[in-house]
Amino acid sequence: MEKFDAIVVGAGPSGNSAAYTMAKAGLKVLQVERGEYSGSKNVQGAILYATSLEKIIPDFREDAPLERHIVEQRLWMLDDKSHCGTHYRSDKFNEERPNRYTIVRAQFDKWFNSKVREAGALVVCETTVTELARDADGKVVGIKTDRDDEVVHADVVVLADGVNSLVGQRSGIRPEIKPEHAALAVKEMHFLPREVIDQRFNIKGEEGVVIEALGTVTMGLMGTAFLYTNGESVSVGIGCLVSDFRDSGTSPYVMLDKFKKHPLHRPPAGGLGGEGIRRPPDPRRRIQGHPQAARRRLADRRRFGPVRELDAPRGLQPRHGDRPHGRRDGDRAEGRGQGPQRSQPGPLPQGAGRQLRHEGSQKVQELA
Repeated sequence: MEKFDAIVVGAGPSGNSAAYTMAKAGLKVLQVERGEYSGSKNVQGAILYATSLEKIIPDFREDAPLERHIVEQRLWMLDDKSHCGTHYRSDKFNEERPNRYTIVRAQFDKWFNSKVREAGALVVCETTVTELARDADGKVVGIKTDRDDEVVHADVVVLADGVNSLVGQRSGIRPEIKPEHAALAVKEMHFLPREVIDQRFNIKGEEGVVIEALGTVTMGLMGTAFLYTNGESVSVGIGCLVSDFRDSGTSPYVMLDKFKKHPLHRPPAGGLGGEGIRRPPDPRRRIQGHPQAARRRLADRRRFGPVRELDAPRGLQPRHGDRPHGRRDGDRAEGRGQGPQRSQPGPLPQGAGRQLRHEGSQKVQELA
């Protein structure tokens, strides 16, 4: 079995940053991701601050899938019928190299991972790391995966497998996240023509707006609502502490509907109509009675990340402890039964590095 200088577990922003940096420095890097491709499990939108990424990929603006750069920040304080607020807007934010952008994570993560591959790292998807491998002295010397029990060796293993970090938990490196230390958010995307968004938010070209809202909309729970403009859609959502949702029994979608129905959203002031809504199913409908699985999946979306994995934790029977088995998108939307589980991957043969590289190359071609 060939040995790597470093193995990175996970292909989100942190994992991609680590793998890219080490590969660019000339190290032999293996990156392992349990999804079909980087970003495949993520429906989150986000605000990207360019400063950190610019240090890693200085010219990222040339081809990164950026939605809009932010020229205005609004803060609303709400009660049930009225609101007051403040905002800051400056034409200085229309600079040549803006610092804040709205992004769609599924697209952005896939782009970022393509840079990792270009830098020379070997990226293997649809593979779950089951545990860290240690030598007789307890030193971490590699990983084991769900393909077989063979150890893939490396001098360094970087865990970037999300807020839950189940590998870290099983290895005793970190405890399980407590519900009071994690947040859950839900989000809808309202698809609108670009010119309609520009008109409703008083913007033009690639300009964008971000809005945060506090007050009775969270029904007494600790959290915030948000709204931001993408290229041809408006993202609107709300998030609170997982422990507050648990203790109150409140559905996050009840809050989201309350936020959308607030008088401030009557066009053109708030920018929301009923056009082209895309919304994940309510995760609570399939997690009741399964507190352990629910807590793990909910905590995996702290910092207000939306919830595709939550809505279908694959029968709450993850393979090898941390691979979710889920429903197809159509099944989620229409309430049908579970889709077929993926077949168990075969063992890693001799020359595993070549085998992994071949499979990784095939997956890139399939996704192109």
